[in-house]
Amino acid sequence: MSRQRKRIHLAAHFPGVNNTTVWADPRSRSQIDFSSFEHLARTAERGLFDFFFLAEGLRLREHNGRIHDLDVVGRPESITVLNALAAVTERLGLAATVNTTFNEPYELARRFASLDHLSGGRAAWNVVTSSDAFTGENFRRGGFLDRADRYTRAAEFVAVARELWDSQGTKGTPDGTPDGLRGGTPGGTPRAFAHTGRHFTLEGEFGLPRSPQGHPVVIQAGDSDEGREFAASTADVIFTRHGSLEAGRAFYADVKRRLARYGRAPEELKIMPGVTLVLGDTAAEAREKAAEIRRQQVSPQTALLTLEQIWGVDLSGYDPDGPLPDIDPDPDAQLAQGRVRHGDPLAVAAKWRALAEEKGLSIRQTVIEATGRQSFIGTPEAVAAEMAEYVAADAADGFILVPHLTPGGLDDFVDRVVPLLQERGAFRTAYTGPTLRDHLGLPYPGERREGD
Repeated sequence: MSRQRKRIHLAAHFPGVNNTTVWADPRSRSQIDFSSFEHLARTAERGLFDFFFLAEGLRLREHNGRIHDLDVVGRPESITVLNALAAVTERLGLAATVNTTFNEPYELARRFASLDHLSGGRAAWNVVTSSDAFTGENFRRGGFLDRADRYTRAAEFVAVARELWDSQGTKGTPDGTPDGLRGGTPGGTPRAFAHTGRHFTLEGEFGLPRSPQGHPVVIQAGDSDEGREFAASTADVIFTRHGSLEAGRAFYADVKRRLARYGRAPEELKIMPGVTLVLGDTAAEAREKAAEIRRQQVSPQTALLTLEQIWGVDLSGYDPDGPLPDIDPDPDAQLAQGRVRHGDPLAVAAKWRALAEEKGLSIRQTVIEATGRQSFIGTPEAVAAEMAEYVAADAADGFILVPHLTPGGLDDFVDRVVPLLQERGAFRTAYTGPTLRDHLGLPYPGERREGD
């Protein structure tokens, strides 16, 4: 018996204020005006995407004691934007990144339940953590949380939010589903809740009826071992990155294997790496466009700043078109604040030196090559085929597309690639349900899988 073709899940990420976006491009528009959010969201819905995704920034990043100039303009708060987008979209899921370190479960559960009600069941919460005292200075409890505690607090936070959502029992729903499953009637009966744990102690009654999804969809962003375990135990979607088909398959197998210890089936967690894409009428044209985009994203100034974040020392005297520094990084330096360091600086520096030596690269060329995300680059036909291959080979369940232009960066993909994916039978031709859980093929809270 042949294996049923896997359908691709797609989401759209509204790019942040950073060097992913090419702000110098004349087609680039505001990251604050509502029209920009509306354009990208409507494009994603026209393309039948599962959801629209917003990141979060709780403090402007600093470098060497100065505000990083690419961040200085900021962006509106995510749930506020999504509540507005709920009025101009009909089926598209609406996902906001909100930090568990600097919020409280009751208030956040209420905000997401409100979004789920207002959107008719399309809310999603991307759960992130922070142990960054620099960011915490903007909050009353600035920097109190030890790094080792960030996932324990996050796990308890999500558990409490779900307790709150579940406390709104129902007397039955319009479609006849039993108490505790899909969103109930406004006349549902609330139950008092009480929670006592390491990080939270609260009791009372939740202030909203059960929302259409019961629980908004939970997304987790992270590639670390603890992040993978947290996603396996808690999340519905994991937002990740990996640079090759082989790396994607290894990550996919590892995370899916962890689900069984929590009594979960593989299809209950969707793995969706963030990817970029560049289309051209020929492969050569696409490669040329991609190279130019990377040169725009990594200016000489950005190349030196990126290197300083690893080396931890002032490298302003170095030529970005010259060789990498021959000095070792300072692993304890705090030159950059508000950024997450990825990996051991000494190990990263050694890897970058080997790459530069092998290919004869300058500082800027090394940064361009070493920091590039996995991208789909080619003709629409080639990109459609490669995306379908990744999903069929169990390297991903779908992709979160991160365009380099705001807000029109997905227009060509929706117009030229989505129809090809549909022709292959690899992507939906219509939404089949009203909620984000329906789009993702996720169970509703309390529903039993066949065979349970």
